[in-house]
Amino acid sequence: MIWNVNVLIVVNKLSTYYKSFIDLLFPRCCVVCGKPLMRSEEFLCTSCNMNLPRTNYHLLPDNPIERLFWNKVKLEKATSYYYYYRGGEMRKIIHEMKYAKKKELGAVMGRQMAAELRPSGFFDGIDLLMPVVLHKKKQRDRGFNQSEWIAKGISAITKLPIEMTAVKRVKHVETQTQKTPYQRYENVQHIFELEHPERIKGKHVLVIDDVLTTGATATAFMESFAEVEGIKISLLTLAVAAQ
Repeated sequence: MIWNVNVLIVVNKLSTYYKSFIDLLFPRCCVVCGKPLMRSEEFLCTSCNMNLPRTNYHLLPDNPIERLFWNKVKLEKATSYYYYYRGGEMRKIIHEMKYAKKKELGAVMGRQMAAELRPSGFFDGIDLLMPVVLHKKKQRDRGFNQSEWIAKGISAITKLPIEMTAVKRVKHVETQTQKTPYQRYENVQHIFELEHPERIKGKHVLVIDDVLTTGATATAFMESFAEVEGIKISLLTLAVAAQ
């Protein structure tokens, strides 16, 4: 027994030395400022993490995110946790997550967001997490769904299950980036289709997305299941584009 314990101690020390050696050769760096990370930090250094621009909209009744969807989709509650500025910290994070294929960064941000939101009671009454789904071609090209990875992080903190099959994306559309608000809404008409209403019937679902701009895609997604019997809908996005 003592021999086994000693072997375990040696193995743990060797593992620590190996990780330190790898970090020396290939240092892990903060995706925002580029400085080397401490062993306890993931993707973001503590300084950049603390300085991310938080909206605190979840503390405000009839906040700007909720108002964005008035007369479009009936929501129980809605918020975006960070501001997304052109050239800002969240833009770097989203870019690294989506285009540098750092999907685990989505889970890290989801865990952090959920841990900070949970004391406010934001997740009370929620039954399911529903990430906005990608078209199969887009997901195949990217290799993952960033909203799903954000939801995985949220689920790790809240223990809420993730539902990915109730709605499918039936139409692949071109990027929304350079379009006007009206063109964005036109571009996403009828791109989602309800497949399994029984999986969300009578549930309070929390829709998860990465960045909210005009709300066109989120609206189209939620409209596809808004008439399901007994459903309640809420919305949480990692960030909102600052005007």
